[in-house]
Amino acid sequence: MIGWLRGTPRRLTPDGLLLEVGGVGYLLHVPLTTFYELRKRSDGGPVELFVHTHVREDALELYGFWTERERTLFEKLIGVSGIGPRLARVILSGMPPEDLLAAIAGGDVARLSTIPGIGRKTADRMVLELRDKVQALAAELPEEARTAASTEDRDLARALVNLGYRERQAEQAVAEARRELPEGAFHEVLKASLRRLSRA
Repeated sequence: MIGWLRGTPRRLTPDGLLLEVGGVGYLLHVPLTTFYELRKRSDGGPVELFVHTHVREDALELYGFWTERERTLFEKLIGVSGIGPRLARVILSGMPPEDLLAAIAGGDVARLSTIPGIGRKTADRMVLELRDKVQALAAELPEEARTAASTEDRDLARALVNLGYRERQAEQAVAEARRELPEGAFHEVLKASLRRLSRA
């Protein structure tokens, strides 16, 4: 089983990465969080990724992650009934790992339901099956890291609701803007959210 790779990116898209390792090209599926990290480092130099090898009867797929915590969270997600590796990648793409850990540990079903493709039933299952399992991972985060981003995003969504947008619509726009600007300041994410809403 492949657990880690170091190589040179040859092609990068939001869906995946072609990584050359020792003259061999490995195709890795990556979440958007990892995609953005890789895009920041587009100097052509080598990168290192933690890897989950998913074996099926008809295929062998590799999933790459920027951090070991991300891979661990992915592996916990695919242990939830009804969540396969592709949906787990979507979940990790829909929310930064720190926010996802905090939401699961805190039983924040409403927050989890803002992730595209995740309904309330799936969010309930995630909390039910993972809440205890992620407590240790969530506890490693500084308290401010666990609360600051999610609190700010809720404030952003409330600001959009005050402007007349529906709550679910506002939360979705903020989630998308935050994926684009993971380190963005409040006003930057607000502008990006408004741009998305204006195109809706």
